Amino acid sequence: MRGDEERALTTTAKSLSAEVLSKVPAVTLGFWAIKILATTLGETGGDTVTMTWLGETTDAGNGWGYLIGTGIFGVLLIVFVALQIRARRFNAWLYWATIVASTTAGTTMADFFDRSLGIGYAGGSAILFALLIGTLVAWQRALGSVAINDIRTRRAEIFYWVTIMFSQTLGTALGDWMADSTGLGYEGAAWVFAGALVVVALCYFRTRISRALLFWAAFILTRPLGATLGDLLDKPHAQGGMALSRYAASAVIAIVIIVAIVVIPQRPERLRSNAPQAA
Repeated sequence: MRGDEERALTTTAKSLSAEVLSKVPAVTLGFWAIKILATTLGETGGDTVTMTWLGETTDAGNGWGYLIGTGIFGVLLIVFVALQIRARRFNAWLYWATIVASTTAGTTMADFFDRSLGIGYAGGSAILFALLIGTLVAWQRALGSVAINDIRTRRAEIFYWVTIMFSQTLGTALGDWMADSTGLGYEGAAWVFAGALVVVALCYFRTRISRALLFWAAFILTRPLGATLGDLLDKPHAQGGMALSRYAASAVIAIVIIVAIVVIPQRPERLRSNAPQAA
């Protein structure tokens, strides 16, 4: 009997430890709602700094606004990712702050490479897509899984946030390419990405396609959706936008995100007990 009790206590302790190590939120409908809001804020917030604030004080034609904005948000992203990795348990405020930092850094970085360096939307999207796929392949080979319910080591967390950084940057370039280069405009591009997300959702409920693959497909698609929605709000009428104040739009979206985090239940993703144990 005593041996059985010890084994039960050991199992319980391991289960509790697994819960503590899970530092990413459970994937729910609320998760996707906040994610889309965060990506929209990343677009309006990034444009607020690079185009409105820095654009008024720097030579925007030489791309200094995009470069300085990338530096500002890049430092913030590094700080938040470091705090996220050092954290011992899931913290909803820290997690979503890190996501917002990645979306704003992705916005300014993509704009700098696509516009200031002249790579172009198609070229930038192709390069970023290759980097994203390369990161996922390296993650799969190194740790055996890219599923979020297998993120239990520091190496897995690093792969997770690098993947997110590339996906957020790709989303900006892809959203701009779809809106500007295809002639669809911001509203049309938003509908395209929303439709693609519906297809991913149908695959989740109707097929046996890898859940990890579908998660990352949805995660990637929410970024250009948010980017086109953000551009739709703050771009001039001549460019197909609604010409809303970038400051006001960013502030309102930020408030909505804060309310959503408070109202929508936030809990950590449950780790798989049979997850790979690679360090």
